[in-house]
Amino acid sequence: MGLGEQIKKVRLAKGLSQKEVVLSADIEKAQFSRIENDKTDPSYSTIEKIAKAMGCTLTELFSNGEQVLDIHSIDKSLMEKVAILENLDEDEKKGIYSIIDGLVLRERNKVIH
Repeated sequence: MGLGEQIKKVRLAKGLSQKEVVLSADIEKAQFSRIENDKTDPSYSTIEKIAKAMGCTLTELFSNGEQVLDIHSIDKSLMEKVAILENLDEDEKKGIYSIIDGLVLRERNKVIH
């Protein structure tokens, strides 16, 4: 499977249209269509833009043959929030992760008791 085919697979699994991706990635629709149809090789920066626009990692785009899970609209919101977390400074990330860890621990204790 070529990169373009993988990009299309991920896009469809996430329920995104080409228009949504090109608007978010700030690239031309014709260029994106050529990329998805493996008619052109995108630059690294374009691949990064596409991955960010689709809310996925570069690893996911290059993971030929691996299953891509459907991402429903409720999950998109969570993925957008996770992407925003990546832009926080280290102290802010630690604070958020501590809160998440505390909530997970509380839920685990509910199951045990």
